[in-house]
Amino acid sequence: MDSEREPVRVVIVDDEQLVRMALRLVIDGEPDLTVVAEAADGDAAITVVDEQRPDVVLMDVRMPGRDGLSATRELLTRPVPPRVLMLTTFDSDDLVLGALRAGALGFVLKDTQPPQMLDAVRTVADGNPVLSPAVTARVIAAATGPQSAHARTSSREAARNQLSVLTERERETARAIADGLDNPEIARRLRISIATVKAHTGSLFAKLGVENRVQIALLVRDAEV
Repeated sequence: MDSEREPVRVVIVDDEQLVRMALRLVIDGEPDLTVVAEAADGDAAITVVDEQRPDVVLMDVRMPGRDGLSATRELLTRPVPPRVLMLTTFDSDDLVLGALRAGALGFVLKDTQPPQMLDAVRTVADGNPVLSPAVTARVIAAATGPQSAHARTSSREAARNQLSVLTERERETARAIADGLDNPEIARRLRISIATVKAHTGSLFAKLGVENRVQIALLVRDAEV
C-alpha cells in the first residue's frame, strides 16, 4: 500500500469486548491501518459509522439486539457506504449469505491469524472481495439447502431474467465463478487469457449490478435450483 496514503480507517463491531480488544491491537499495530471506533451491537455500529465515516467495517454477524446483517443492510444504503467485512463462524452461514446478497465484500473467520486478517482488511479497503473458495462453497450450500426452498422458488425466475442479458462466454465465466474458481483456473477451463477473464468478470459486474463474485455465484445458483 502507498505509504503516502492516509491510513485505512476501521470500525470494529462485535459484542465481545475481548474480540474488539484483540482486533484493535492487531490493526493499530500497522502504520497503514487505524481503528477509529468500536461498537458492541448493530444500532451502535450505525451511529459510529455515520459519525466516523470509516473505510472498512469489521462486522460481527451475530450480536444481541440488532444483528450484523440488519446493520450491514442499512449501512450499504448510504450514499458513500463503507466496505463491510463480516466476522463469522461456520454456524453463521445463513446470516453471512444474507449479508453477501446485500453487498458485503466478504467474510473472515474470527480465529483467522493476524497476518491473514490484516490482508483481508487491506483487500476490502481496496474494493476487492475476500472470499475463501472453501468457505464460499459452504455459504452457497446454505442457499441451496431445504431450509431455503421457498426462497429459491420465488427467486429462480428473477435470477434467470437477470442472467439472460449475458453472452454465452459471460455465462460460462459466471458458471466458473459459481464453482469457486479463481481467474487463472477460469482461464484454463475456458482456454482464454486471464485478461479476458477479467474483462468478462467486469462485464458481469456491470450487467448484473453486483459488487462481488459471491453475488454472481448466488445468482447462478438461484437460476439453477
